[in-house]
Amino acid sequence: MRIIFPPLARAHTHTAPPPPPPHLHTLPSPGGNNAGHTIVVDSVEYNFHLLPSGVINKNATSFIGNGVVIHIPGLFEEAEENLRKGKGLEGWELRTVISDRAHIVFDFHQAVDGVQEQQRQELAGKNLGTTRKGIGPVYASKASRTSLRICDLVSDFEEFSKRFRGLAHHYKSMYPMLHIDIEGELDKLKEYSERIRPLVKDGVYFMYKALHGPPKKILVEGANATLLDIDFGTYPFVTSSNCTVGGVCTGLGIPPHNIGEVYGVVKAYTTRVGVGAFPTEQDNELGELLQQRGHEFGVTTGRRRRCGWLDLMLVKYAHMINSFTALALTKLDILDTLEEIKVGVGYKLDGKTIPYFPANQEMLHKVQVEYVTLAGWKRSTEGARNFSELPENARSYVHFIEEHVGAPIKWIGIGQARESMIQLF
Repeated sequence: MRIIFPPLARAHTHTAPPPPPPHLHTLPSPGGNNAGHTIVVDSVEYNFHLLPSGVINKNATSFIGNGVVIHIPGLFEEAEENLRKGKGLEGWELRTVISDRAHIVFDFHQAVDGVQEQQRQELAGKNLGTTRKGIGPVYASKASRTSLRICDLVSDFEEFSKRFRGLAHHYKSMYPMLHIDIEGELDKLKEYSERIRPLVKDGVYFMYKALHGPPKKILVEGANATLLDIDFGTYPFVTSSNCTVGGVCTGLGIPPHNIGEVYGVVKAYTTRVGVGAFPTEQDNELGELLQQRGHEFGVTTGRRRRCGWLDLMLVKYAHMINSFTALALTKLDILDTLEEIKVGVGYKLDGKTIPYFPANQEMLHKVQVEYVTLAGWKRSTEGARNFSELPENARSYVHFIEEHVGAPIKWIGIGQARESMIQLF
């Protein structure tokens, strides 16, 4: 089993991964449609939020696990939008399975998300920068045991409706300004229940059969990333789920001993969407250059991503938690024009070097980054198809990252096409 997680920012795939082999299960770990993946295959650009990236492979079965919170209209709208882009998604419903234990995001969860952000702005002068997709509110409902799941929707709709009304009235009592069209949303959910029912299976049994039946290749796809994890991320500027490797067990029902290789995905520089501490951020011409060359816009929100030098303190921290088998280094080509490249290799706090990544946001804002300056290569890497064809300074940059993180780099992305992915071993 292979598990792929983005160590730092949300998972925005610049280079399309190699095509998955036949008889593969692709499984997203916890999260919702607040994270986005851009996949380019045969010059067609797909944007996925809830659908696993492997859904474009007609030989793969895609499984949306119990740890994912699902906005059902958003799921079908996403599929329809991507169907208009190319033929890669045709027949997606026939090769997609949804866990009956996945929790449902309702329209009022999204409305509450917006109200909460507005209140934070008014009370504290700043918000969390959420995508307003309702992810936080539905995970809060899940934790308070008032949430509704896919199994409730496709079982007894009368009982589902009763509980839905109760939950809606609960939110209206908390937020009197909230308008909820209870009966209108129930009518839509009734229609969606018939459409989604053929996709729904008992997720625990499905995973058990996948792990114990005829041999299969299983790829788990992480949404969001380590620095957005609810426990290990830059709290409170995080998502509401565990998107580190532990989410594979809790979000899919996979036993720990079945976890095999763990691959981290990291850009050749660092980006972040929204607010929160960003020690290596370059709020200057360099950051603007990285933003423009890398087309750094949030897939979900369209917001410009903040950009900065690669921060190896973050990458090492992610490695401590996930223990990466290897890394995929993406967007190396974005650095092609730079005369010199800085890499953050350490933090100082009050003049003293610290060996850890601070949990407290105020401390993280105060750290001074220790940089190492490396020579750039000042030539295009886009035509390289193996490691030896990269400029010498580009190869040195890759080796520098490997040595400081303590994990080998297995793939290097130098463009959007599949053939632009260099595999080292």
